[in-house]
Amino acid sequence: MPKSPPLPEFQRYQYAFTAHIRDPKANPRPAGVSARRMKIYSGLLYTNIEGFLLACFPVLRQVLGVRKWSALVRAFFRTHHSHTPYFRQIPDEFMQFLQNEWTPSAIYPPFTLALAHYEWIELVLSVSNRSADRAFDPAGDLLDGVPLLNPVLANLRYDWPLHRIAPRRKIQAAETHLLVFRDAADQIQFSEINAFTARLLTLLEPGNLSGRAALEQVADESRHPDRALLVQAGGALLENLRAQGSIIGSAV
Repeated sequence: MPKSPPLPEFQRYQYAFTAHIRDPKANPRPAGVSARRMKIYSGLLYTNIEGFLLACFPVLRQVLGVRKWSALVRAFFRTHHSHTPYFRQIPDEFMQFLQNEWTPSAIYPPFTLALAHYEWIELVLSVSNRSADRAFDPAGDLLDGVPLLNPVLANLRYDWPLHRIAPRRKIQAAETHLLVFRDAADQIQFSEINAFTARLLTLLEPGNLSGRAALEQVADESRHPDRALLVQAGGALLENLRAQGSIIGSAV
């Protein structure tokens, strides 16, 4: 294969300039730029990146503290190559970095990645443009009809009670199910749910089971001794989920 032509001088300079801004310890400062000016450039860029991350991950920043948070942001700034020019998507890129590129050291809490995801999902849902993809009746029958979930909803499972995490508060690992959705007033709502509700929502998500059929499947899976009682209690649960906005009605 023929060799690629060498980069023009101005492009080589740009690469050297940005490499130094990303990681000044590993890449020398380009000739012709004063150290003071380069420090200003680096500070402005880092501050901008950190500002967008702070808006999405305030609890993570508080829990980690200044030193560990700054080291994490610096690692992201130094090594991650973003694939979007939009500032709003910087938190998305940060999540890609944490999930695929970051190797946490022992100084970081074991729930760091999970906590970041929990905070990030609020941004994802707040800017989502998803809407119901089929006709529905807001007051429709949720037992014998097919309940439709709020299209802007996340049914999440974590190994930590992330909604209870706060600085200097010790928590123990525990399976935790959290329901997050955008309500009719465009506010993001968070609630802890049990494994039964989480499984029911998972069965209803494809939109092809009636409420009764989904509840009966949960009863069979859990070997509940009284299927009729579970379906009755499940009907009340479905109505409660509709009242809070996580179910929008039944398909028509």
